[in-house]
Amino acid sequence: MNKDYSRAIPRAWQDMAAVFVALGDEHRQRIMLSFEPGERLNVGQIAEVSTLARSTVSHHLKILREAGVLESEKIGKEVYFWVNKSLLREVFSNVADYLEKNA
Repeated sequence: MNKDYSRAIPRAWQDMAAVFVALGDEHRQRIMLSFEPGERLNVGQIAEVSTLARSTVSHHLKILREAGVLESEKIGKEVYFWVNKSLLREVFSNVADYLEKNA
């Protein structure tokens, strides 16, 4: 048994926890799945294909952005979002490395 982490987890894993919390909600999963590869979408575009109100979509986008799962840029009056592939690759790679070392 490894007791090194019984009181605190490494910083990298703390950041990973935010990603998994953000992806743990079914509505946020649907939002993520609405992005085509390389696509940038604004709140209105996502709300159009969602069963959620625009304000609720905005709330979920904020959570995804704060966790780093989505990146965003304001262009004029609109904010566009896209998937942060590099962060997700890093997080899932950390998990895969852990599984390989502890198999």
